[in-house]
Amino acid sequence: MSDTATRSRLDGMIDVAALMIIRWRKALGLLFIGLTLALAYSATNLRLDPGFNKLIPHKHEFMSAFLQYSDTFSGANRIMVSVRWKGEGDIYNAEFMKTLREVTDEVFFTPGVNRASVRSLFTPNVRYIEVTEEGFTGDVVIPARFEADAASLAQVRNNVAKSGEIGRLVANDLRAALVRADLLEFSPETGERLDYADVAAKLEAIRARFESANPDIELNIVGFAKVIGDVMDGLFTVLAFFGIAFLITAFLLGAYSRSAKLVVTVLVIALMPVVWLLGLLPPLGYGIDPMSVLVPFLIFSIAVSHAIQMTNGWEQELLKGHNSSEAAEHAFRKLVIPGSMALVTTALGFMVMMLIDIPILHELGVTACLGVVLMLLTNLIFLPIVLSHLKLERFALAHPIADTHSDHSRHKFWWTLSALAQPRPALASFAVMLVLLAGGTHMARQVQTGDIGAGVPELHEDSRYNLDNAQILSSYSIGMDVLSVFVETEGFEEACLNWEVMNAVERFDLRMRGVEGVQSVETVARRAKIFASGNNEANPRWAALQRSEAALRTGARAASPEQGLNTAGCQTIHLVVYLTDHEAVTLRTVTDEVLRFIAEDSTPNLRFRLAGGNAGVAVATNEAVDRAQVQMLASIYGAIILICLLTFRSIRAVLCIIVPLLLVSILCNALMATLGIGLKVATLPVITLGVGAGVDYGIYIYERLKYELDNGAPTLRDAFYEAMRQRGTAAIFVALTMSVGVGTWMFSALKFQADMGVLLAFMFLVNALGAMFLLPALACWLDIGRRGKTDAAGGSQALGPRSAPQAS
Repeated sequence: MSDTATRSRLDGMIDVAALMIIRWRKALGLLFIGLTLALAYSATNLRLDPGFNKLIPHKHEFMSAFLQYSDTFSGANRIMVSVRWKGEGDIYNAEFMKTLREVTDEVFFTPGVNRASVRSLFTPNVRYIEVTEEGFTGDVVIPARFEADAASLAQVRNNVAKSGEIGRLVANDLRAALVRADLLEFSPETGERLDYADVAAKLEAIRARFESANPDIELNIVGFAKVIGDVMDGLFTVLAFFGIAFLITAFLLGAYSRSAKLVVTVLVIALMPVVWLLGLLPPLGYGIDPMSVLVPFLIFSIAVSHAIQMTNGWEQELLKGHNSSEAAEHAFRKLVIPGSMALVTTALGFMVMMLIDIPILHELGVTACLGVVLMLLTNLIFLPIVLSHLKLERFALAHPIADTHSDHSRHKFWWTLSALAQPRPALASFAVMLVLLAGGTHMARQVQTGDIGAGVPELHEDSRYNLDNAQILSSYSIGMDVLSVFVETEGFEEACLNWEVMNAVERFDLRMRGVEGVQSVETVARRAKIFASGNNEANPRWAALQRSEAALRTGARAASPEQGLNTAGCQTIHLVVYLTDHEAVTLRTVTDEVLRFIAEDSTPNLRFRLAGGNAGVAVATNEAVDRAQVQMLASIYGAIILICLLTFRSIRAVLCIIVPLLLVSILCNALMATLGIGLKVATLPVITLGVGAGVDYGIYIYERLKYELDNGAPTLRDAFYEAMRQRGTAAIFVALTMSVGVGTWMFSALKFQADMGVLLAFMFLVNALGAMFLLPALACWLDIGRRGKTDAAGGSQALGPRSAPQAS
């Protein structure tokens, strides 16, 4: 079928759809209003749904070991409460010990805590062992009947020194002590998912209670649950900034349209897909995760942009003498193709996030994609229905949005800009593009995958959580960043009594201690040497692994499963590597060294497996994000190319739309590298959203440029001028409105929201500039719409009108 026949058939379908929408507008309007009310009620059942396992790339090879041993060995989903003494002396005083015991009890009875994993000086799983004249003796560090008198405190001091817990449960400066516990993702009694917000609130209540009761006590709390709690506490700022963005949008719309009716119409229509989305999530079994809570606000911004294009087209038809109903029908006909294309590509931008093997991004992709699909109904069907009933104010008609300049009185700015559709001025645009491309490519290569900096990058450096984390790192030899390696043994009844096995573990221990980024290492081999030395009057010469099974038994108490370093019979041995931070460079350096050790080790019947701990999850997540970035960009660009080819039937048209997008993607990565923002779960959606939403400008402008060429525009410059006259003002206003709206996020208390605000504001604005300044230059040199020879000044000189001009 020829292009002309296809176009005629498509135009006929659009005409029928436009007539049906206007003819049935009352029934359709009532249906839309009813759906909105029903879904608004459903949205009241929406819940926040954070979860640790949602951050795990389940298909990654490291995560098979993590999931297999997550119930056996702890370390990934952990909380730490450090009780610090700010008074005179150290922790060995009655007042501190009383507080530590009460804090331990509070943590123990916090819902969601795996009580068997709780470790503190007051828990019975923290013991000391010593060798006396009568042989081995040992007991809990703090007796059950602890009186906190001088003699008891002195005994506890000695017990702690012999327990090996200094630097682990007791600070190196003896002025703080830890309470550690692991959390259960699901309640064993009810099977319900853990409420992280509730856990965080209870931990904060514990802090407030003990700090207010004693000025000499300070509590530092870290852990995934506390991160989620702090993020959720900051969500009120998200709502506040949404309110600010809403008011800014309303103000700019009022200044732009000079019509209160249009302001209300655009804002209501933009809110409708948000309400529909929130109402559909509960029946679909989805909640809102703190990482995806910004999606509704992005949906609102995108809906505003498309609503403005429709109202702009409607007003242009009013100025031609049509009534509201006719104007709405004509606006629908003009904008349904570019509007549908733009929304479909935006939806695909979100949909490709489901390529990443991380459940939270699957949910985010589904949620955002659903919201954009709903816009096809609200913005392309319900908005024309509303406009068909709207009567514009006299003042707004006297000062219209649409550019009413005639051909004899050209709009100065748009006519000047249209010069870029001529060969020589286009070269200046290419020169700027090449400079930006070279600089952006150089900077973009420096962007890192993963977190940058210590602490939690989702929060600002001066947040309470990051200050607590810094305090714990400086006080103890351990921290929250744990990499676990699992050693599986075969054919041994007691693997920890086999010298080859223990020698391999010891070699791993010694090797990892020398790796940059490693804070400390804890293994059963290290503890076995300490116990062996203690069995021989603490002689350091005996602090070694003996080659016989009988000799190794002198340190066999170190292999008790209660220590959390092995299972019964040492069938699996847990090697714990504490890291200084979880930056991508640190994780990669340590993981590479572990992999090299595994490759070099040849111990029979022994298998080293990565990885557990939160650092193991971070390594797997970084690798999943790194792989998915290329897949996602290839998928979204491939989808855009396919849609543009099907619509415009021209490779050159595709290049005009895609090239500016590619440039902006590179510049966005360069901006991330400059600002120290890593490529991770929180920022990866920005890249795809920037491409999916940024293509809207190119589609709207090119579609109109093609239409003008097909309908008698004498030159490419005239066609581009007319396209910008009709859609350029709306495009600039949309870019500024969206950029200012999300740009306010940079002042948020949540750093990940601030980072997203900066990146989105940049991409929304620069994508519009790329479409305006680069698209006409590409169209010129790709020979789109060329009909005549160029004159000396570089402009096109038409030879005469064509009956059926082509866009390419």
